Amino acid sequence: MNTEFFNALDALEKEKGIPKDYMLEKLKAALLSAYKHESKGLENMEVVINPEKKDIKVYSVKNVVEEVADPDTEISLADAKAISKKHKLGDVCRFELKTKDFGRISAQTAKQVFVQGIREAERNMIIHEYESKKEEVVSATVIKIDPTNGNAIVDTGTSEAVLLRSEQIPGESFEVGDHIKVFVMEVKNEVKGPIVTLSRTHFGLVKRLFELEVPEIQDGTVVIRGISREAGSRTKIAVESRDENVDPVGACIGNRGNRIGGIVNELRGEKIDIIPYSENPEEYIKAALSPADVKNVVLADGERSCRAIVSPEQLSLAIGREGQNARLAARLTGYKIDIKTV
Repeated sequence: MNTEFFNALDALEKEKGIPKDYMLEKLKAALLSAYKHESKGLENMEVVINPEKKDIKVYSVKNVVEEVADPDTEISLADAKAISKKHKLGDVCRFELKTKDFGRISAQTAKQVFVQGIREAERNMIIHEYESKKEEVVSATVIKIDPTNGNAIVDTGTSEAVLLRSEQIPGESFEVGDHIKVFVMEVKNEVKGPIVTLSRTHFGLVKRLFELEVPEIQDGTVVIRGISREAGSRTKIAVESRDENVDPVGACIGNRGNRIGGIVNELRGEKIDIIPYSENPEEYIKAALSPADVKNVVLADGERSCRAIVSPEQLSLAIGREGQNARLAARLTGYKIDIKTV
């Protein structure tokens, strides 16, 4: 029985990554809990586990005394010497107990403690795994759609998690088996288990997708300096090159648009404006208002606000549908932008 048990622990460590030492500690706690339940907590117990010999022994521990006052925790010197002549006053005498003598309730108690230990280990592993992926993009497979609220249950490879409808790109729909990218926003350790917040609307998803798709961003040649996003509609991303020979916008777009094309497809057709970052606020704001052609930008004294001057035919383009272009440009640059015609 012990051999089978230790083999099961080896399999558990290999398949689920739960350390055998951790489970042996849980086993020790389970056996102590069971025996204390059996003796109503009156006896002192000791569990000795030898993984090399695949052996588990449980002992009742009693102090050797001249006169016994508590038979549950003490043994007389005469009785102790009957077990071993080496015993003397003040020694500790151990009696091996047999697990087959467990009562049904005690065995159930041991099982509950042990199973709880496995669940706790799995929960901690999931939390640790997600913590290492926090603010990163992970691949997920849709395994279920809740028809009542539109939430998607996805398998991230670590565990199953919920992609809330509010964190899905507006207008997108999923089918079971779809492979998607999700951004790990937050990980909380709750009593019922880890709660992972996934998102496809967070601007961090766009940032990480560009980092995965563009080698020049991965090696630090091109740096993302800012992103503003309205998920499902439009994103503006400002990039800068640390190498004068590398065009940051061209690097992000790729040959014939192959790099940005894959990202747009993942985001269900969301428009992406890639603009060059500039330390010069006027130039940066001009670029941020693209695709409109801005003639001039006048900064307000002592304030992060400005006036952008455009020709009459460029006004609606600069403002954008429902003010979106101007709004995204303002978020990207950190300036309040007032757009006026010549």
